Amino acid sequence: MEEKIRSKSTLANRVSTAANMIAYDNACKRVIANKIILAWILKSCAKEYGDYSIEDIARKYIEGTPEVSKTAVNPDEEPEYIEGMDSEDTTINEGVVRYDIKFKAVIPDTNETADMIVNVEAQNDFYPGYPIIKRGIYYGSRMISSQYGTVFTKSHYEKIKKVYSIWICPNPPVYRKNTIAKYSIIEDNVIGITDEKTENYDLINVITVCLGGHNKEHYEGLLKVLDVLLTRERTLDDKRHILQEEFGIVMNENIESEVWDMCNLSIGVYEEGYNDAYNDAYNESKIMDIRNLMDSTDWNIDKCMNILKIPHDKRELYKETILSELATV
Repeated sequence: MEEKIRSKSTLANRVSTAANMIAYDNACKRVIANKIILAWILKSCAKEYGDYSIEDIARKYIEGTPEVSKTAVNPDEEPEYIEGMDSEDTTINEGVVRYDIKFKAVIPDTNETADMIVNVEAQNDFYPGYPIIKRGIYYGSRMISSQYGTVFTKSHYEKIKKVYSIWICPNPPVYRKNTIAKYSIIEDNVIGITDEKTENYDLINVITVCLGGHNKEHYEGLLKVLDVLLTRERTLDDKRHILQEEFGIVMNENIESEVWDMCNLSIGVYEEGYNDAYNDAYNESKIMDIRNLMDSTDWNIDKCMNILKIPHDKRELYKETILSELATV
C-alpha cells in the first residue's frame, strides 16, 4: 500500500511539474511576442534592421505595412501582440508543425507591404536529441514551401519571401553562453567569379540566441534584455528598473502581469525540481546532452562533461550509464 501511495505521489509530482513547465513556457512566449521585444530581436539578428531604431521597428515594420502598423490605440495600456498569421503549416503527408511565434515584417525602404516572414522559438533544451540548427532549417524551409499558393503560384519563384527562424536558448551549454550565431546561404565561387543578386539566394537564415547571464562576456544588448526578462534570479522590480533605465522598455500593466506570472511559475518549477521524479528527468536530460555532444563532435565522455559543466557528484553515474548504453548498441 505504501508503495502505491508513493507511486501516485510521484506521478502527481510529474504531472504538476509538467503543467507548471508548460504554463511557464507559454508565459515566456507571450512576453517575447510583445512588439518591443521582437523589435530588439530583429535589430540584433536581422541585418535589414540594424540601422533602425527599436521604436521604428516595433511600430512600422512588424506585422503590417510601413504606413499602417498594428499599433494599439493606447499603447501604454495595451500590449501589441502579433496576430493574423496562421501559426501552423500543414500538409497531408507531413502532419502539423507549430511555431512558437510567427509574424510578417516589412523590410525598410522597400515598396512591398510584407516581404519577410519571421519565426521565433524559445528552446530550453539545447540538445533535445537532435541539432536545433537542423530543426531551424526545417522550419525555415517549411515557411518557404508554405508560400506556394498564397505568395506565389506556378513558376513565379521570384516572389518568394525571405524567412528567419530565430531560436532563443535560455540554458545553452557553457561554450555557447552569451552568443548569437547565424546560419545562412552564401555564394561560393568554385570556378570563376559570379555576382548573383544576394536577394535571389539569401532566403533562409537560422539564428541562435544563447543566453548566459551577467557573469559571462558579451552581457549586453539583446542578450541582456532577454536574460533580464526570462531569468528567475531577478525580482519584478529589478526587471522593470533595468529594462526601463537601460533599454527604454516600459513595462505596461499587461506585460508586467505576464512577467509576474512567469516569475511565479519559474519558482514553482524550480522548487518542484527537487522531487525524485524531476531529478530522474534531469539526469536523463543531462545524459542525452552528453550523448548528443559526443555524437556531434569527436570528444570523449570526460571532455563532454567538462564542457557541459556536469557536477562532479553526477559524473560517475552518467559515465556508467552511457558506457552501458554504448555497449548494447
